[in-house]
Amino acid sequence: MIMNITEKVSYIKGLVEGMNFDTTTNEGKVISAIIDVLNDMAMEFEDIDSELDDVADIISDLEESVCDIEDIVSGYVKLTRKGKNLVGLCPFHSEKTPSCHIYSETQSFYCFGCGAGGDVITFIMKAENVDYPTALEILATRAGIAIPQDNREYQKGPSRERIREMNTAAARFFHHCLVNEPCGAQAREYIAERKLAGATVKHFYLGYAPNDFGMLRDHLRKHGFTEEEMIVGFLCGKSEKTGRAYDYFRNRVIFPIVDTSRNIVAFGGRVMDDSKPKYLNTSDTPAFKKSKNLFALNYAKDHCAEQLILCEGYMDVIALHQAGFENAVATLGTAITEEHARIIAKYTKRVIISYDSDKAGVNADNKAMRLLGAVGVEVRVLKMEGAKDPDEYIKKFGAASFKSLVEQSRTGFEYKLEAVAQKYDVSQTEQKLRAVAEIVGIISDYYSGVEREVYVMRAAEKLGVSVDALTGDVEKQRNKKLWEIKNEQTKEAHASIRDFGDRVNPDAAKNPRAAAAEETILGLLM
Repeated sequence: MIMNITEKVSYIKGLVEGMNFDTTTNEGKVISAIIDVLNDMAMEFEDIDSELDDVADIISDLEESVCDIEDIVSGYVKLTRKGKNLVGLCPFHSEKTPSCHIYSETQSFYCFGCGAGGDVITFIMKAENVDYPTALEILATRAGIAIPQDNREYQKGPSRERIREMNTAAARFFHHCLVNEPCGAQAREYIAERKLAGATVKHFYLGYAPNDFGMLRDHLRKHGFTEEEMIVGFLCGKSEKTGRAYDYFRNRVIFPIVDTSRNIVAFGGRVMDDSKPKYLNTSDTPAFKKSKNLFALNYAKDHCAEQLILCEGYMDVIALHQAGFENAVATLGTAITEEHARIIAKYTKRVIISYDSDKAGVNADNKAMRLLGAVGVEVRVLKMEGAKDPDEYIKKFGAASFKSLVEQSRTGFEYKLEAVAQKYDVSQTEQKLRAVAEIVGIISDYYSGVEREVYVMRAAEKLGVSVDALTGDVEKQRNKKLWEIKNEQTKEAHASIRDFGDRVNPDAAKNPRAAAAEETILGLLM
């Protein structure tokens, strides 16, 4: 007979209870204590068995509900039908050719590029970076299925939903302080100076965080939220001296971050003077991950099918939306990531990069072009003269002039070629060779052979070299890069095979480089 875990605990408990022992002796006291522990375990496992039954019921309900894997995955990537199944760009790694297959009959997915696969729950776990229970919760919410609440003591901290509820309460507090309270007078003056209309303030639900260490904390307490929830949600910090929670955002204009499902998931706060740091942003929480969210995408997603404008800051985006460019978004206190690029590729065909014109902005341009190009998005770059950012440009020259600037934006390659041409004096042999070497490196990164051919012709003309010579150098550089990538992959594959059966460190095969580094350090210490 095969017993489940509850039956096994009960069986052992029965054996122990059947032993003859004297409870007054030390041995008897130990056995008595063991029985108490087994009683607790039996009750715990009965609860777990009951919850597993609940989970099984929920999964069954989900399978019969509208949570079809096609509908779920199409909310993350664009799918194209291929026979009975569908294919799309994998949301879990960068690619230009679709390799993620959705199988309707088995309600599963598999990516032939990175090996990710599973059912709809697995997809949500990976796409939202959440654990199994949270993935179930997300799907159940979409399907309108109620999930029994787990009130056991070992339940992990505040849930995603609880953080969202707290963020909504905080956003109302911040907005009220800005619009109605005397403490928000300076912030109202600042917003007027930035020429933001009342309708814009309301549209983005802007707020003000009072210059006080406890006003938000006390307000949230009255609404039933705990200090632990405030700290986990990054609305409060914790004092090392007193251990008490204190307001994280103080004396700042507040920008609520809203996801595409209209949930307030985080906040950004900007100072109104030259003090540092200029911006404070919510760190990752159960409800928010910086690398998976873009400011104002909740509005822009309905206006960016043809093209999207990517900015650096909140104020640039708000100024553009106010001027009629509702397809503008910004990253949230971080450089663009591969996840951002994949999210953007889901909504648009073309991105106009509109970063600041300083050195940092130029470096950010190059990274954005590389990541967006890797997911098949056409990239163009805005060149602003007479202003450092879109907000300042619109104030100086107006929306019509900015629209003309967008229409005249250059391709990513033209932008890079111009930067190289300005960096070197190609009339001097040594600098000309440096310029050619740099442009060879740039062109060799392009996946499409047609693109490389077109860009070689353009660069050869610009730098005054022959097309054949430049083509030869580009192909040599490309072959070298491909060999290096293949060699690195082979090394990692061998390392993974070597560590696959490692029982001491079972995670070694998942990250061979880190495992090798750990072994080296341990070798030096021992």
